[in-house]
Amino acid sequence: MAILNEEEQERVVHAVSVAENMTSGEIRVVVENVVGEGIEAFDKAKKYFEELEMHKTKLRNGVLLYLAVADHQFAIIGDAGINSVVPENFWETTKEKMLAYFRQGNYASGLVVGIHDAGEQLHHYFPRQEDDINELPNEIHFGN
Repeated sequence: MAILNEEEQERVVHAVSVAENMTSGEIRVVVENVVGEGIEAFDKAKKYFEELEMHKTKLRNGVLLYLAVADHQFAIIGDAGINSVVPENFWETTKEKMLAYFRQGNYASGLVVGIHDAGEQLHHYFPRQEDDINELPNEIHFGN
């Protein structure tokens, strides 16, 4: 069974596109079944952050949402540019909103809420410029 069906995948990718149309920031989503033995979600998210070259955006304003469904773990990582300007508890507040959906098994809606929150902050601090280019793909990256 797929973690996200085709319609759910389209909703998540569309949410990324909508959010990125308002900002110079970049949002990526990684979904997999398990984090791995003895690995924490935040550490796995950091690995993907580098693997997907999110740290190479011009303004260091990338955001990665990571979800390991079977392990019931997830994390959000913001790069240095966005982390330096969002309120201190912003990512935790966003995670709480997402968790309400995840607890119901509604992973797509949880991801969309997280993408929306990240997009709002990115828009506030890093509004889209006329010469903005999409530096990273919008599709979901599926791990193991």
